[in-house]
Amino acid sequence: MTHIDLANKTVLITGASKGIGQSIADYMMQMGARVAVHYNSDKKGAKTLVDKYPDTQSKIFQADLSKTEDVITLFANVIKAFGAIDAMVLNHGVFLQHSAQDKLDDWLSVWKSTMAINLDAVGILTKLGIEHFRVQNGGRFVYIGSRAVFRGETEEYLAYAASKGGLTSLARSVARSFGKDNIKSFVIAPGFTRTQMAEAFISSYGEERILSEIALNELTKPKDIAPLVALICSGDMDHATGATIDMNAGSHIR
Repeated sequence: MTHIDLANKTVLITGASKGIGQSIADYMMQMGARVAVHYNSDKKGAKTLVDKYPDTQSKIFQADLSKTEDVITLFANVIKAFGAIDAMVLNHGVFLQHSAQDKLDDWLSVWKSTMAINLDAVGILTKLGIEHFRVQNGGRFVYIGSRAVFRGETEEYLAYAASKGGLTSLARSVARSFGKDNIKSFVIAPGFTRTQMAEAFISSYGEERILSEIALNELTKPKDIAPLVALICSGDMDHATGATIDMNAGSHIR
């Protein structure tokens, strides 16, 4: 394993008790980072992860990111616990289905829930992060976006695609607006990634269907994304600020 020096780095990772977020947090703690591991309901998963790396002094933080108050409290609690943050990995998100054929009230309910978690919470944490990073003389944002922003999604996931589109534009705007404040911003845009959230789709449609859409012989796993996030947080990619990096196994090449 290549060593990326993250000693003395404090990183907040949202949605870090499972999936992509968990792999990122695990890898970064291996590299010496002190991680604020956010979770919503999976306290056991978050605690098990942190307990693997006691020397990092990482901690777990609970918050329901659909609630504005929880988002604000999460940030405040991390600052209170660690004093400062060097980087934020905004990973937490939902992939909720709502067909255009649904009744408007049902469709709108999923739209609002998706936006609250995937975009509103990210916006609030970005605002708070900018204020903090300006005082700390800099910091880094890593936004976990999606291939859907560039390729489009199916009609069942319009809210998801729209939310990730907003996230991507936000991240690029942060890079352009706050670079002189030593604040950097990046987007990683995964394609279909083998997470717990994706297993239901695999069970319904089969792995072969997904493999037929990609250029490689195996699906992307969360651990494939983690080293790139760590490299960004180390500072060694700062001159790529504003970039969107595709991690979709060649299923959509721009």
